[in-house]
Amino acid sequence: MVGTRLGPYGIVGLLGAGGMGEVYRARDPRLDRDVALKVLPSGSPADRTARARLVREARKAARLSHPNVCTIYEVGEADGHVYIAMELVQGRPLDEVLAEPPPPGTRSATGRRSRALWPTPTRAGSYTAT
Repeated sequence: MVGTRLGPYGIVGLLGAGGMGEVYRARDPRLDRDVALKVLPSGSPADRTARARLVREARKAARLSHPNVCTIYEVGEADGHVYIAMELVQGRPLDEVLAEPPPPGTRSATGRRSRALWPTPTRAGSYTAT
């Protein structure tokens, strides 16, 4: 899809893909901004369940207003593809962030404490934080 158009959006590049769909960086020329465009995978547009799930996801997310949730701009259909146009959030992929050790004094996403807080025995038998 890169280099093509989906409705009013020019597809710039693939950001990621998963079981529910593919997410592209796209350009909205109407408002002169980049957006994230979530599109059902090839072959899925005919699947009524997948289409309904994507529209339901867009409607539920559009009701939210929170700094940690991207803004939904629209849900639409073009060229046989159902899509969600949403805020493009700059940053690093979540798997990279989760692979890093948590900052000292915090818990990781898995709930484990940072190693910097675990006591380490000293030679005298007392414990000290490392």
